[in-house]
Amino acid sequence: MSAVSRDGPLALVYRGPAACSGCAEAVAALLRSSPARFRTEYCGPDEQRQISSDALAGAAIYAQPGGGEVRPAWRKLRDYTELIRGFVHDGGHYLGFCLGAYLAAAEPGFGLIDGKVDQYISTAGASVDSTDDTIIPVRWRGHVRHMYFQDGPTFQLRPGASGTVLATYDTGAAAAVVATFGAGRVGLVGPHPEADRSWYADAGLINPDGIRFDLGHDLIKSTMQGDGRAISQS
Repeated sequence: MSAVSRDGPLALVYRGPAACSGCAEAVAALLRSSPARFRTEYCGPDEQRQISSDALAGAAIYAQPGGGEVRPAWRKLRDYTELIRGFVHDGGHYLGFCLGAYLAAAEPGFGLIDGKVDQYISTAGASVDSTDDTIIPVRWRGHVRHMYFQDGPTFQLRPGASGTVLATYDTGAAAAVVATFGAGRVGLVGPHPEADRSWYADAGLINPDGIRFDLGHDLIKSTMQGDGRAISQS
């Protein structure tokens, strides 16, 4: 467990066999550094705090970090489906980063988004066709920014579904969205706004924009508060 402020809202961050090494910690650091100054606790099968209705009842956010392949991860997480769906439906907030965003889909997944979640590198015109770690340009709120990327998803909300697009890939496909599920909201991102200096160093990558966390903070704020400035997806 780690925290910056005793007074900030609580965010539960999954840490366990479905998450990659260091991914949960990077998401927790992003949440703690955001303007809301979340206090964070890790939850998962090997953590002191388990994923349970009691644990979720005290949280504002449940965050699912990046990890490996979807189907093996889903086998480790599917038993939590009704707990997580109930938490969001009743007014909680879900943040999904890369694998965590894939898992917001249905079949397999928690079924939190009214639409499709697809692999970006398999879409027509994608500028990346490898699962290697890299840096890609996205258009976030109309401005070109560069983000750490490793086989992340894209999103297509069903026509008429309640949701907004915060960022798009170079193909125009959605790279980050905020959608509603019941009384709650779901914030999903394909690239990694939580990537810190160690991620870039380990992969031998340099972000031309520098290592900044404002896009992740925007995703968090938009998920918590909703944001009319976001771009509606048609």
